[in-house]
Amino acid sequence: MALGKNYDGQDCSLASALEVIGERWTLLVVRDAMYGVRRFGDFQAHLDIPKAVLSQRLSALVAAGVLERRRYQDAPPRDEYVLTPVGRGLWIPVLSLGAWGERHLAANGPRRLYHHVSCGTRLDDVSFCAACGRSVPIEEIEVRPGPGLRDDTRQDQVSLALRKPHRLLTPLLTK
Repeated sequence: MALGKNYDGQDCSLASALEVIGERWTLLVVRDAMYGVRRFGDFQAHLDIPKAVLSQRLSALVAAGVLERRRYQDAPPRDEYVLTPVGRGLWIPVLSLGAWGERHLAANGPRRLYHHVSCGTRLDDVSFCAACGRSVPIEEIEVRPGPGLRDDTRQDQVSLALRKPHRLLTPLLTK
């Protein structure tokens, strides 16, 4: 029997948040949107997620106001998915969860490092810049490859693009 998708009887903000972002793949979709992934095929290729699951996760994130679906001109016209202010508000939880995983589960060190664009300082687990003495918003952050990425053999376009420094939220692939 499949588990339910909600937390009936839980009067808790964490339970409410998990109803939006707690399903398998959902936080990885959000993370990739932070990297600048916007198109269905790019999410699918980078995550190796089944198309039906990705479609459901994107629709749920749009319905929750985490992503906005935008039409872009192409032949045929297609949609892209862009983080809303609500979605950008997930930056620190995503960063902190990733840092926890690197600290406790990664053998080769962090795969990605996050730096303040203005001064180049590496940010801590909650997006704080020690040089500037402030928390840095996602719009001012650059992701760079870390030592844990050296053994990466993935060849999808997103993985290849993320092997170079890239400013978060900037479209990663534009073709």
